[in-house]
Amino acid sequence: MKLKSLCTARHALLAALLIGHTAIAMADVAPLSVSGNKILAGGQPASFAGNSLFWSNTGWGGEKYYNGNVVSWLKNDWKSRVIRVAMGVDEGGGYLQDPAGNKARVKAVVDAAIANDMYVIIDWHSHHAEDYRAQAVAFFDEMARTYGKNNHVIYEVYNEPLNISWSGTIKPYAQAVINAIRAVDPDNLIIVGTPNWSQDVDAASRDPISGANIAYTLHFYAGSHGQWLRDKAQTALNNGIALFVTEWGSVGASGDGGVATSETWAWVDFMKAKGISNANWALNDKSEGASALVPGASSQGGWSAGQLTASGALTKQIIGGWPAGPAPTPGCTRVSIPAQIQAEAYCQMSGVQVEATTDVNGGSNVGYIDTGDWLTYDVNVPAAGSYVVKYRVASASGGGTIQMEKGGGGAVYGTVNLPSTGGWQNWTTVTQTVSLPAGQQTLGIVAKSGGFNLNWVDISRSGDPVDSGITIQAENFDAMSGVQTEATTDSGGGLNVGYLDAGDWLSYPTVNIATAGTYTIEYRVASLNGGGNLQLEEAGGSVVYGSVNIPSTGGWQNWVTVKHTVQLPAGQRKFGIAVRNGGYNLNWFRITKS
Repeated sequence: MKLKSLCTARHALLAALLIGHTAIAMADVAPLSVSGNKILAGGQPASFAGNSLFWSNTGWGGEKYYNGNVVSWLKNDWKSRVIRVAMGVDEGGGYLQDPAGNKARVKAVVDAAIANDMYVIIDWHSHHAEDYRAQAVAFFDEMARTYGKNNHVIYEVYNEPLNISWSGTIKPYAQAVINAIRAVDPDNLIIVGTPNWSQDVDAASRDPISGANIAYTLHFYAGSHGQWLRDKAQTALNNGIALFVTEWGSVGASGDGGVATSETWAWVDFMKAKGISNANWALNDKSEGASALVPGASSQGGWSAGQLTASGALTKQIIGGWPAGPAPTPGCTRVSIPAQIQAEAYCQMSGVQVEATTDVNGGSNVGYIDTGDWLTYDVNVPAAGSYVVKYRVASASGGGTIQMEKGGGGAVYGTVNLPSTGGWQNWTTVTQTVSLPAGQQTLGIVAKSGGFNLNWVDISRSGDPVDSGITIQAENFDAMSGVQTEATTDSGGGLNVGYLDAGDWLSYPTVNIATAGTYTIEYRVASLNGGGNLQLEEAGGSVVYGSVNIPSTGGWQNWVTVKHTVQLPAGQRKFGIAVRNGGYNLNWFRITKS
């Protein structure tokens, strides 16, 4: 298990400072909408983490947690921002047998979520919803009339279809229920289950439902579902649909067994990177691995650490560490030039999609670039002058033309023609020289003629090697393990890299070391307590250049600069930073010829 004890303490301190004015700061929740493959909150890309309750069915045991005290505890102690009401339908004790009891539980949780400024998912929790279309239409019509004016409410019209046809069965059912909701509520988010226990999101992406603010259900259990299912999810995102993980577990798909810690963190990293909201299964005390609570835990909240299962403790940690509130487009941060910018780290775009790449170092590239498509990147240019711009491109046929311009149009900095490379993953680098003004600005890349893929853009001062000094922002890594970015109060603002624990690492785009010799490396660091140790190496660890101890600075945003000298060879160097001993934040590092 990846230990985050120092970071958890930091969250606890921050929560203690903020909890007193939470009600004042958040009078309501932002309305949710869908734009392309993103769910937006108040018009900005956002994701939220929280809990799914267990089946609401009378006599099943999970219904005792359907109350306002539990909802309040999850919001204030766990920092949950979404709760899912899993209303059982056709199983024993479900809505069809006990409509009054189940509906009362739903309303108790929805009302409490609204009072606590949380999003709440009203889930038609069935594996056979198509057999009860009329009942679903009537139920969601009533829910829309009751709650449709509240931004908090999300409708999930089908929990987990079995291995049945998307286009022939699920989609027609969903369309009928959606029509009933939209007759009353024109804009709240609707989520639709997908085939094969809500895993075949790629099938839905090839024949999506027409209409606004519709997302699609993805479910995973870390003990059973790995990279192959994330690949399906990526295909669905590439095809342009938005996903919501309304149910996930840290154990096997049966709901039982031990916690699959490493695979759970892999899923968490994926969801954060893609901006996917999620709810953990299940807030219950049933004696099985997926339950968050031990048998007999209070039905009113107030749980101690000893009343949480292994899954519950991990889930609470994940929810507490989820970014709060709307976030910029994933990957969009202001980049200080010189830098290599990953194409998928755009701030805005039109017409393109992101896909996996087989280029060196893997990751993603931007594809489906047609004539008129564009992307923007926020940069800080240190001085006006001549800059070398390199584009990493691939094209199966025809190539294309890139125009670099001021974001939004106006000044055109230059154009360059791209060749055909013989394949969409046959990569080459094309170079041009442009004249850029100084200062913070938005650069636009426009496809004047399309038919190519773009992996990265490298911008460097013409004739300006690293010997004269280069500052690399910590958050401008091109690969990492275990870290997160967060806002910094250090001079210059922006972001820092945090949650640096022993064994974490980062690697950075290539820089040119013009001459071999002694270099001074400075690091801007902060640590609440304990400090740590940082190792500068060639990315991957094949060569270690040196290490430096990080002191305690008395706070996560109390910044100091530490430095050491190292011997660097000449040539193109791809630096890595390895955390040998953790518990600190990193804002930037600077390389200067001694």
